[in-house]
Order: sequence, then C-alpha cells, then structure tokens
Amino acid sequence: MEWNSRTDRSFARGRAALAAGVLGLLLAVGGCGASGDSSGSNEKAADSKYAPSGERAGAGADADGAASAAEDRAEGEPAGSKAAPKPGAAATHVIRTATLSVEVKSVPKAVAAARAVAEGAGGLVATENTERLDDTYETSHLVLRVPQDRFQEVLRELAGSGKLLSRTSNAKDVTDQVVDVDSRIATQRASVARVRELMDRAEKISDVVALEGELSSRQSDLESLLAQQSSLKDRTSLATITLDLTPPDAPDDDGREEDAGFLDALGGGWGAFVTMLRWVAVAFGAALPFLLTGALALLVWRALRRRGAARTAAPAGTPEQEGTPAP
Repeated sequence: MEWNSRTDRSFARGRAALAAGVLGLLLAVGGCGASGDSSGSNEKAADSKYAPSGERAGAGADADGAASAAEDRAEGEPAGSKAAPKPGAAATHVIRTATLSVEVKSVPKAVAAARAVAEGAGGLVATENTERLDDTYETSHLVLRVPQDRFQEVLRELAGSGKLLSRTSNAKDVTDQVVDVDSRIATQRASVARVRELMDRAEKISDVVALEGELSSRQSDLESLLAQQSSLKDRTSLATITLDLTPPDAPDDDGREEDAGFLDALGGGWGAFVTMLRWVAVAFGAALPFLLTGALALLVWRALRRRGAARTAAPAGTPEQEGTPAP
C-alpha cells in the first residue's frame, strides 16, 4: 500500500509537469504564429497593390518587407537612435555674405588687387562689371567667392585697400535645413530603390505602367532634393563678398558733381561753345566739296547762257547793217 501511494504521487507529479510543459509550448507556438502573421500582413499590405499575384504570399513578401523595413528605419527612426555626429565633423552650416563700398585712387589697380586677394585665398571672381562714367571717372562692381575659413581675412584686406565708405555683413545658420535635406535624400533613395524592385517583379502591364509613373515622380523629387543639397553645399563652403569700387569725387548717378558753382557752370558753358564751333567746322568741311561743285556748275551754266544769247542776237542784226530792203 505504501508503495502504491508513492507511485500514485509520483505519477500525479509527472502528469502535472507534462501538462505545464505542453501548455507552455502551445503558448509559445501561438505567440510566434501571431507575430509572424502580424509582420507578414504588414509587409503584404505595403506592396499588395503592385506585387505579382504569385509572390504576394511567398518569398516576394519577405523581400518587400526588407525594403519596407529599410525605408521605415530611415523615416521613423527616433532621433536618439540615429548615429551621433562623428568627432571632427562640422557641427554647423553657415551662409556668410558681406557688402563693401570702398573709395580708391585707381579703380583698375584696385580691381586687379581684389582679384589677386580672392584667388590667393582659394576663391574666385564670380562677377565683374566695370562702367566708365566719363573720360575721367569709372566704377567697378565685383562679386567674390572665398572659402569660409578665409572670409574675415579677405574682408579685412579688401576694406583696407582704400577709404571704406560702407560695410555690411550677414551670417545665416542653415544647419537644420542641411540635416533635413540630407535625411529626405536618404529616405527618397530608399523609396526609389523599393519601386525599382517592385518593377523587376511586376507581371501585369498595368502594374508596370503605374510603377513607371510612380518611379518618375519619386526620381524627380530626388533630383530636386539633390539640387537643394548642392546649392546649400556651395553657399556654406564659399562665402560671398560684394565689392563696389569708386574713385574720389566721382559723379553721382545723374553724372553731375555734387558741389557745382559759378566757375563750374562757366567752364561747362565754354566747353559747350567750343563743342558747337567744332561741330560747325566739321559740318562746313563736310559740305565744302558740294558747295565748290555747285559754284563751278553755276559758273559754267552762266557762261553757256551768255554764249547762247550772243549767237541769237548776231543773225538778227545783220540785214540792217547791209542795207538790204525788207521784202
């Protein structure tokens, strides 16, 4: 009896352990199946519109799920999970611009000096416009592009090339814009890659046509983002300096001196009188050959007219001199 009771208790404990193990196994299998069904349904929903019918429930769903997961990581990854900036990388992106107006003794020499300063700093002259106001004065407008680390140095050299009339400087932080554009480019590239994968596995003509339109649209958005990235990189790597060079006592925009007096007016009047005489002499010299030709023609015409009149008068007076009676 004692052996039977111990055997019954051992058998009861074994059945309880076996039941607990089976229950745990069933729960584990159910949980894995539920998670597998959930992830599979999400992947199928992402690409069920264009995925081929033969691959919607097979290995194609796994490939689409991998592409979708890559894009989801690029789009929805928390800020804390992204890679931290590497040591030594540029923490900020700044667009620097400046405008200078300098009065110099010789504008051509100042232009050559400004070009040498910009090129010596590793920059370039983007725009150069020189305008001559009259025989004495000329001005020049330059747009210089120089590296950011040499910006202040070049600015000091240009300001010290003559008498500084005005100076303005501006710095704009576009770090957030640069980071946003870079992130959107990465996301758009992943999106374009996923559409191309769907096109490779598409079987229906309608799916191919629809995917081609979608690919064209996403590729256009990607190119626009790349253009923005290139523009930001150019403006943050090279600073822009606008330089206006003018000589001393240059005329204003209307071409007149600021302080005009009686002597200036007298000199202007005398200059106008001399200019008028000069133009009269030029006009007379241009018309002189025609005047001489006309006078010579008039003299010839008068001589011929007198000779004709003399010939006409001679026959009329001959009968009276001979005394011949009239009929």
